[in-house]
Amino acid sequence: MKVAFFDAKPYDKPGFDHYAQEAGIEIKYFETHLNEDTVSLAAGYDCVCVFVNDTVNAAVAESLYQGGTRMIALRCAGFNNVDTRACFGKIHVFRVPVYSPYAVAEHAMALLLTINRKIHKAYNRTREFNFSLAGLTGFDLHGKTVGVIGTGKIGRIFADICKGFGMNVLAYDKFHNPDAGLNYVDLPELFAKADVISLHCPLTEETHHMIDDAAVEQMKKGVVIVNTSRGGLIDTESLINGIKVGIVGAACLDVYEEEGDLFYEDFSGSVIQDDKLVRLIAMPNVIVTSHQAFLTKEALDNIAHTTVDNMVKFEKGIESPETEVCYHCGRQTDCRKERHKKCF
Repeated sequence: MKVAFFDAKPYDKPGFDHYAQEAGIEIKYFETHLNEDTVSLAAGYDCVCVFVNDTVNAAVAESLYQGGTRMIALRCAGFNNVDTRACFGKIHVFRVPVYSPYAVAEHAMALLLTINRKIHKAYNRTREFNFSLAGLTGFDLHGKTVGVIGTGKIGRIFADICKGFGMNVLAYDKFHNPDAGLNYVDLPELFAKADVISLHCPLTEETHHMIDDAAVEQMKKGVVIVNTSRGGLIDTESLINGIKVGIVGAACLDVYEEEGDLFYEDFSGSVIQDDKLVRLIAMPNVIVTSHQAFLTKEALDNIAHTTVDNMVKFEKGIESPETEVCYHCGRQTDCRKERHKKCF
């Protein structure tokens, strides 16, 4: 199998080189994103390996198919950047459902602790031998209420971490998990009662901009919003307005809805043209990290191992429905995946 690997970073290569060599898979690394302008690079490759900011829309999918590509290997859990309907019947799409839910959940808590106790500000002060405590007051997490939206593995682990701090946990999910031991409520109640809201759900048509003006208006004054899932869950303008009027007391963002052309690159010597992102970063009660919640040694190894395993199984014709996705997922009762078959 020949693989075109897009949006390649130095930390990707050791793990993928190791597992690909063992499997006899040939990888060509491209630093550029996959999109309509770069899809020609994939011509003649059996598989393309893509990440969160690559774009596989209908036009890209058709170009890949015409160029001989029959597999898309996502090295992430989310697949909102792939038009699975356009791929269906032509290109099989695989993902990494679980790589390290602990990595993402722990980063979410790290962001919350940092913004609350002003660790970033204290660090910068002491670097300049400024040991004043003025303006560094936080609040006890113990006894506060956290609203966890999305109770998959990451959301449940984050909830457990919060319980360890003595927080009261409210949960919302379209599909309740009876074994999670969580107190499920509807969104209006969660918005009204939560001191902290953390997002751990996928980006779909239904969840797009679930945090909008109407949602912010229902929230408790001073609420802290944490998002380590997908940027499109939050309407950025609504978040900014919520911060300006004081409803949102702080925001911790590892993702941003227009991150595709910015995150994972160094623009320190450039003028950023995205005014919304500039406004957010300039706010003293906002922390932005560049989609790094997944970035641990364990997660990188699991991503490489599972992605290459998906490639090997596909090449050998071995069914692996647990990692394949298509536009039918969750929408029909007679699903081939449930019969342990490929999606088509």
